[in-house]
Amino acid sequence: MALDEPKDDDELMDNNGITYLINKQLLEQVKPVTVDFVESGYGSGFSISSNLIKGNSCGSCSC
Repeated sequence: MALDEPKDDDELMDNNGITYLINKQLLEQVKPVTVDFVESGYGSGFSISSNLIKGNSCGSCSC
């Protein structure tokens, strides 16, 4: 997740006055996608969930 300016290949979505953008090709791979702001005892932040299939890597490397 990052701040960015809209591009021609982005899909714009508005939720409660907040505009999100996502690359149209990526959206086809992950939809449906849900973005929520959550607060818990550990802090607060965005939670993003989708149907994107997770790979077998550890996340920080290609192991």
